Amino acid sequence: MVGVKLLGSWYSLFTKRVEWALKIKGVKYEFIEEDLQNKSPLLIQSNPIHKKVPVLIHNGKHICESMVIVEYIDETFEGLSILPEDPYDRAIARFWAKFLDDKWPAMIKSIFFKGEEQEKAKEEVYEMLKVLDNELKDKKFFVGDNFGFADIVANAVALWLGVFEEAFGVVLVTSEKFPNFCAWRDEYYTQNKKYLPSRDELISHYQTYIEAVAASK
Repeated sequence: MVGVKLLGSWYSLFTKRVEWALKIKGVKYEFIEEDLQNKSPLLIQSNPIHKKVPVLIHNGKHICESMVIVEYIDETFEGLSILPEDPYDRAIARFWAKFLDDKWPAMIKSIFFKGEEQEKAKEEVYEMLKVLDNELKDKKFFVGDNFGFADIVANAVALWLGVFEEAFGVVLVTSEKFPNFCAWRDEYYTQNKKYLPSRDELISHYQTYIEAVAASK
């Protein structure tokens, strides 16, 4: 019997963060795919407050929220460290992880919303991209010389943002405006393909979603 279970969805960037951490640590786990349109009783019982994926179940205990789960995995299981050992570097990693996670609502609004709210969100995303373009110049990782916590959380900007741009026909990132970010993003995807879902499959999934929404109107 597997002592670790992960409730998630294959196209969720938050689920993929947790899977990534488990794979880095070499932890065997059972993945339970959730239908987010018809949530299972197990998911609702495991995360009664938010009723969202991912949820890690370890020896019967439930842990929610992707960044919290990743830290739990790092502290609980042996293997390669995800957070740096140095306290300062660890603080910097958490800073960048929170910075990226806090920008996710603006990224969503810049894609899905219309009108004034969308334009306001786009401005926030552009400011984020300016910061990242400066921070990631000649860098592969957010902290030091090793892939870690902030880099896992960066899957949102490294893959999902571009997928949403293409699927929904919104242009936010160009190599002319953000050359350093684009160079980093391209290398990120190339180096980490084994931990990430197929870009084409993600685009197809969201395009199918768009078509379903349009057909229902």
